[in-house]
Amino acid sequence: MNDEATTPSDEQEAIDPVTLEILRNQLESVATEMGHVLIRGAYSPNIKERQDCSTALFDASGRMVAQAEHIPVHLGAMPDAVDVVLQKDPKPGDVFIVNDPFAGGTHLPDITLVSTIAPNDEVIGYAVSRAHHADVGGSSPGSMPPGAKEIYEEGFRLPAVRLVDGGEPNAAVHDLIRANVRTPDEREADLRAQRAANERAEERIGELLEEHGSTLLDAFDAVIEYSRERVETELDALPDGTYRAQDILEGDGVTDADIPITVAVTIDGASVSVDFAGTADQVAGNLNAPLSVAKSAVYFVVRAITDPEIPPNHGCYEPVSVSAPAGSVLNPDAPAAVVGGNVETSQRVMDVTLAALATAVPDRVPAGGQGTMNNLIIGDRAGEFTYYETIGGGFGARPGKDGMDGVQVGMTNTLNTPVEAMETEYPLRVERYALRPSSGGDGRYRGGLGLERTVTVETDATVSLLTERRRTAPDGIDGGKDGATGENLVDGEPVPAKASVDVEAGSTISVRTPGGGGHGDPAERDPEAKERDRQDGKVDNQ
Repeated sequence: MNDEATTPSDEQEAIDPVTLEILRNQLESVATEMGHVLIRGAYSPNIKERQDCSTALFDASGRMVAQAEHIPVHLGAMPDAVDVVLQKDPKPGDVFIVNDPFAGGTHLPDITLVSTIAPNDEVIGYAVSRAHHADVGGSSPGSMPPGAKEIYEEGFRLPAVRLVDGGEPNAAVHDLIRANVRTPDEREADLRAQRAANERAEERIGELLEEHGSTLLDAFDAVIEYSRERVETELDALPDGTYRAQDILEGDGVTDADIPITVAVTIDGASVSVDFAGTADQVAGNLNAPLSVAKSAVYFVVRAITDPEIPPNHGCYEPVSVSAPAGSVLNPDAPAAVVGGNVETSQRVMDVTLAALATAVPDRVPAGGQGTMNNLIIGDRAGEFTYYETIGGGFGARPGKDGMDGVQVGMTNTLNTPVEAMETEYPLRVERYALRPSSGGDGRYRGGLGLERTVTVETDATVSLLTERRRTAPDGIDGGKDGATGENLVDGEPVPAKASVDVEAGSTISVRTPGGGGHGDPAERDPEAKERDRQDGKVDNQ
């Protein structure tokens, strides 16, 4: 890093700590309010109930200034989308839409809107919202076909184009989107909610600009510098060295062959480099992940092992470099299928990076979590409905605590779809939704429990599953036992981890999610904790 990047400017020094803290909180509150507007305004349950969306603010040069605490895999990859928009000569009143994974996106269902913030007709920043849309076309309802071999099978693909041009909606782009999805009214409504979120950001930033004047723009630099310095201080306190690990993905939906993910994490003073040399070449199926997704996972890990109170922005990423060989599963060439890379490969990148760092910071790394998002998609080909859900599971036990039961782990941070909302919105009936006893690995601290969700489909439909950890268990650590693997069933019969099945009305779908690994020798578990486990039904027997 050069001296210019590390030396605060005179303007930054002019912002006293109290003012900087006020401005930082105001900027973060704008990003958070964007998220509230998006969630309240959305139509699809995937956004309004599960909150599968993220919002953030960027400065005029494309650096993230503030984010809402939403979806890790969204947020770490957002800067790539803004970088692409910056090449399009954005002007006041412009709103760009992008979902192309090879040009700023992650996977096709995640649609990003990048709006200029220009309260006085001069672009001073960007408001960005990213939301997972329940259908964007492609070969199967929900746009996550497990057997896809090319991105063309996964839905419509948009490079960064103007959805709104100088304040005027681009009707041609709207028409293009509506013509290529199964649920066009729902897509239109969700895009309106994203636009409203971005517009709220411009309104709020305009108010802050009136209140603080040019100090607000100075604060963009200052909050980034503040976060960078704090992250560098944290990294500098870690032991220097190169730490290695390897893990696998369980097939790509085309074959069941293991897909190795290999990492070398090098800590050198106040910087960290993460190299995925040795990782598998890109695969025929859809577990390829754009490099932006791999970077998201690494950024999340760095945030997890450093002080969580550090404001999340571009400064947190500056001391971190990430590389993966071109043409690998973590840096694929077009037209590779990638829809599973965002949801499943990102989880394994997080797992393997944490595993590498367990040697360096054993007191900060938990046992293996469920390692999958357990993607369940149910829809009809006529376009009447598309249901999408990621299902929680076990969080790995921590050095001084049990793991959490039935939660989203790692790169996702969504809620579940409430049973009432699910049964109201879709021709689905929830038969069972419960924790899986004894699915958490035993240890001095017990791994979190997985879940079982069983759903009856009340109409003919297509069911797609993109899941992991069905044959390789989440690892225990320091003598702890592994968590239980997951399982997928259709009408009581096992189906592969990655599968697409046409079912008739009355069929049942069961997803049993993995538990978390245990931490420490099970013989050292507190007897009172064992008794509580038994009384709470968290173990089949004790």
